Amino acid sequence: MKLKNKIRKFFKNSHPLVGLTAYSYDMAKILDKYVDFILVGDSLGMTLYGMNNTRKVTLDMMINHGKAVVKAAKNTLVIIDLPFGTYERSKIQAYETACKVIEKTNCYGIKIEGGKKFAETISYLTERGINVMGHIGLLPQSIKNYKSIKIKGFNVLEKNELIEDAKALIESKVFSIVIEAVAQNAAESVLKEIKKINNNFPVIGIGASVKCSGQILVTDDILNLTNNNKRNKLPKFVKVYKSSDVELSVKQFCNEVRNGSFPNNQFCYINNKTIPNNITYLKFNKK
Repeated sequence: MKLKNKIRKFFKNSHPLVGLTAYSYDMAKILDKYVDFILVGDSLGMTLYGMNNTRKVTLDMMINHGKAVVKAAKNTLVIIDLPFGTYERSKIQAYETACKVIEKTNCYGIKIEGGKKFAETISYLTERGINVMGHIGLLPQSIKNYKSIKIKGFNVLEKNELIEDAKALIESKVFSIVIEAVAQNAAESVLKEIKKINNNFPVIGIGASVKCSGQILVTDDILNLTNNNKRNKLPKFVKVYKSSDVELSVKQFCNEVRNGSFPNNQFCYINNKTIPNNITYLKFNKK
């Protein structure tokens, strides 16, 4: 499929968008039949390399895996995470890194974590023709220890911060925003504010709300392949599909997103009056 047709498919908004992660040619080949976009996520550090977090993922890792995925993805857009330490220092560093990733892999765009803090950097990239996907809420690159992670959005201050982050990213001309692991009500407040600016702007949820324009999960997680050591258990927002048939599981996830049955409240962070001081922490599924 030509790039312009892939872009049209992503932005037509006729159904909820579906994304999954891939790091290999074979997995991307399967996903390409069903999803609207593929993310080459720095989650590969944990799922493929057994790291405790994403912070030691290198640019070469992202490029090498990105090449394989782009080669297989004939029908979908491929977005690649810029890894920790490759864009934070300056907008020049971010631009050089983004250009290298796109030149080496031929991906559609890159993803950067952070809201208004990186809005100026992102504007610098988009003004120079780089397609950037934003990412707010839970920011995995900021996490060293996954045992206790605070979920944001259960108070007015944090909800307003999420809204300001989203607005800053839209002003910086990102083509989409991922919102991860935030209180459901806060996510929906962010969506309302975004719609006031651009009713068709794609917001991709992961542990946010079924009302998002689409959903994404880590493929290894939904297939129950993730290394289940004490520091790397599955978060609440992950649904596991236990079929031994990988393609069937992927197809089922895509169908559930598109028919609106995923995510339900079981996989979102809803308000809970029993939580002290309106604070909640990332809950993990028990095996």
